[in-house]
Amino acid sequence: MRAAPTILHLDMDAFYASVEQASKPSLRGKAVIVGGLGPRGVVATASYEARRFGVHSAMPTAQARRLCPNGAYLIPRFRLYQAVSEVVMGLLRELSPLVEPLSLDEAFVDLEAGGTAFDSESARETGERLRADIRAATGLSGSVGLAGSKMLAKVASEEAKPAGLLLIEPGTERELLAPMSVRTLPGVGPVTGEHLRRAGITTVGELAEAGEDELVRMVGRSHGVGLYRMALGLDDRPVVAERDAKSVSVEDTFDVDLHDRVRIRTEVQRLADRCVQRLRGSGHSGRTIVLKVRRYDFSTLTRSETLRGPTDDPAVVREAAARLLEAVDTTGGVRLLGVGVTGLADYTQEDLFAQSMAAEEAAAAEAAAGAAGEGATGTVGQEADGAAGAGAPSGAAGPGGPGGPAEAPEAGGPAEEPEQAPERRWAAGSDVLHAVYGPGWVQGSGVGRVTVRFEQPGSPPGRVRTFRVDDPELEPSDPLPLVGQEDPRTTL
Repeated sequence: MRAAPTILHLDMDAFYASVEQASKPSLRGKAVIVGGLGPRGVVATASYEARRFGVHSAMPTAQARRLCPNGAYLIPRFRLYQAVSEVVMGLLRELSPLVEPLSLDEAFVDLEAGGTAFDSESARETGERLRADIRAATGLSGSVGLAGSKMLAKVASEEAKPAGLLLIEPGTERELLAPMSVRTLPGVGPVTGEHLRRAGITTVGELAEAGEDELVRMVGRSHGVGLYRMALGLDDRPVVAERDAKSVSVEDTFDVDLHDRVRIRTEVQRLADRCVQRLRGSGHSGRTIVLKVRRYDFSTLTRSETLRGPTDDPAVVREAAARLLEAVDTTGGVRLLGVGVTGLADYTQEDLFAQSMAAEEAAAAEAAAGAAGEGATGTVGQEADGAAGAGAPSGAAGPGGPGGPAEAPEAGGPAEEPEQAPERRWAAGSDVLHAVYGPGWVQGSGVGRVTVRFEQPGSPPGRVRTFRVDDPELEPSDPLPLVGQEDPRTTL
């Protein structure tokens, strides 16, 4: 515990929903729910207007629609959220070299280490200035807590919501915490909270009065000692600038249970590739591959395989995930699949077995290409393009595509009809650009039509227009910055 409230905790208010409201002027002051929009979607964030209806994070979207049928339901735009987060984190790093991000919208800052605060007065001034800078740079609000420890700073920011600042003076911690619910303390979830309630403990003050020995008897030594210290407001954890990632994973929940084994394998391969992309993006490799399968009856199975050394090779991760899938019974249907990598390292030890297999496959492919080219006309390059295109998705190079000759129909046979392009899909909340009307966002789509509201950050609420889903003048677009770009820090 510090003698001055120089640990700051910032928590952006309803971050995803607030970004959407700032980006879409017609939604300001209205209920906005961001998350998965399918039958099995889950709410990521709800605006404060939506929370009045009982909508909250982690709630099934279907339940949220029943509680708030007139809300705006939007897909997440993580690229924009990440860009806004980088602006906010940049402002925090101007205050101190010790910034500990917890998520895109939350972080601890050691103000004393940055020389920006040494007492209550300077800490409060710094917190107020930070809130004003965030508002100027992003147009968003954040809540700030200031205290002598990380736990108390986080409690303070929660109490300050929305768009407020609370400073806990050293020596007043127990008085402030006493009337609060035990659920206020970190690590006290629904199960522990209910266990304590049955013992007659519902507030932090009652927790402190119970004593360490009683809490150890009730919930075990490690948890009991920690609970007692938190109830007294004691927390000596430092702000840590860099936190090592322990795992990287991706997962998808499907609107309809998957039963086709081939489709399930394909999804696992796709998830493995996405996982490796994220793994490489973080600058790591890993040695343990994890497969997660949630079946039709909500039972969740995890299977893992540890390699001889860390890897970031997508082929190795795909092969390991496929082997793990073979040991899982999916006959009843699958509602969720996930692929992860743990045991992270900052280096890669190549998998020699995988390399030898890859070399053998390359040699075999080269031999096959040579045999096919013996009686063929044209260059080797043309033959290679045709072979690559044979298994490529629509739009890739191949027969009839760029780099490959068109295949003529058989003599005397009818000419094949050109394949129709798949219908373009427009998700609610996604950015678009129209050749005539400019930037806008999708309000909804269906029955071959897409409805777009044409507005942008800082503009008045815009007009709504409807187009065919295949309108050639309408195309997807990148998100626009929330505020002007005259300050380099606000460039998104």
